[in-house]
Amino acid sequence: MTEPTEGGRAAAIAAGYATEGPAIELGSVVLDGVADPTARVRLPLKMVNRHGLVAGATGTGKTKTVQVIAEQLSAAGVPVVLADVKGDLSGLSAPGADSDGLRGRAGETGADGWAPTGFPVEFLSLGTEGGAVPVRATITAFGPILLSKVLQLNATQESTLGLIFHWADTQGLALLDLKDLRAVITHLTSDEGKADLEGIGGVSSSTAGVILRALVNLEADGGDTFFGEPEMRTEDLIRTAPDGRGIVTLFELGALAARPVMFSTFLMWVLADLFQTLPEEGDLDAPKLVFVFDEAHLLFADASKAFLQQVEQTVKLIRSKGVGIFFCTQLPSDVPGPVLSQLGARVQHALRAFTPDDQKALTKTVRTYPKSADYDLEEALTTLGTGEAIVTVLSERGAPTPVAWTRIRPPQSLMDTIGTDAITAAATASPLYATYGTTVDGESAYELLNARMAPEPTPQQPEFPPLPQTYDLPPLPAPEPEGPSAAERIMANPAVKSFLRSAASAAGREISRSIFGTGRRRRR
Repeated sequence: MTEPTEGGRAAAIAAGYATEGPAIELGSVVLDGVADPTARVRLPLKMVNRHGLVAGATGTGKTKTVQVIAEQLSAAGVPVVLADVKGDLSGLSAPGADSDGLRGRAGETGADGWAPTGFPVEFLSLGTEGGAVPVRATITAFGPILLSKVLQLNATQESTLGLIFHWADTQGLALLDLKDLRAVITHLTSDEGKADLEGIGGVSSSTAGVILRALVNLEADGGDTFFGEPEMRTEDLIRTAPDGRGIVTLFELGALAARPVMFSTFLMWVLADLFQTLPEEGDLDAPKLVFVFDEAHLLFADASKAFLQQVEQTVKLIRSKGVGIFFCTQLPSDVPGPVLSQLGARVQHALRAFTPDDQKALTKTVRTYPKSADYDLEEALTTLGTGEAIVTVLSERGAPTPVAWTRIRPPQSLMDTIGTDAITAAATASPLYATYGTTVDGESAYELLNARMAPEPTPQQPEFPPLPQTYDLPPLPAPEPEGPSAAERIMANPAVKSFLRSAASAAGREISRSIFGTGRRRRR
């Protein structure tokens, strides 16, 4: 029997990536070091909400792969959210450089019609000290589980923080910013608040003190510029440009550079909000929104069991809302197994195998791929060139595609930063700047608790000047017996009493919590 030629083998691999509907073009199949531009590797657009993983060692081309995916999603009218941890994705907004090398790369990866192109980008910054449009979240909406991740609390401290949130919720105390939460903890640990502290049970003043110190440290790291109002509306992320392309939202860390874990935790808060508010969509021809978690290991490192369970639940269920998630990290083992098993697309760049731990990680990675007769995956994963990856995705019918050594096509946008001045200029010209540019400090727990502790003013009798005695006043008539006033008659009405009881019950439920303990109703 005649062995198939390399072209025949490449075509056989590419046949597994054939699509009838629109798809993201990743690149072309490589066999024995040669890329076949006719053997295309595609990710069906309708399968993007089955999530994905982009992994690989530093310098292997992960960021450029993310850039290529974001470009094509935008071109297909799908909004994209990216965490720009390293600050090198702002080039998405500008056309890339044109060179013979890039055109040659485009030719060998089947990128027909490649041309330098910029894409619609919105620049947002966590907090007010970055160069982009500032975005914020309230403490109440963020919830105790996500805040515990940011504060790096242990399980006991996380449980205590949850009880503190519960007490504030039942008291109707809105926690908008860090000073509100500090005011609540200070009250609960004061002499006046000891009864309240005992009432919520199981909260030691020493643990509350640890949380208070962690809040002070977060504030020193810039957290006071992030938590507050106006709170970001997640619907602002699901927008398209006038030409129909999806808007790419880039989040920079701003003043919170000392806490990079804030990035991924904030994005999980956004996902939790979308999970609560978006309707069920089922299987769509294209996702409504795609998230890319860069440096995903920060999301899972030292995470509590409660946090990991909520991440797993979100990843499993949010695809039915039309939202896709891509995790970008160095090793697949950075992502917990239950989450990794939900990721339908795998784009694995080169791995290093310098140490025994590296070798174990390599072996684990190989086991997550379908078997291949065309590649020795363990060898391939250590010899991939920059901008090459081992790929498998879900086909349009939901089956894993054959493993393909893929040469990734070049981005059309700039593979560099556009600079701080250009980012600031774009941000201030954005329509979102008018909404989020100015911090609002409304009445919340801090003001309410301070008012509660303030001494009551002594009522003073008004002083009136004496009446002139130039004439005699007639005696006042005897008072008639008073009947119920109009207000009292209304309040006595049984129907009104029933309505007020229902209204009070509804008010008590106003701050309710859902996934990650995030607030269901946020101040708008």
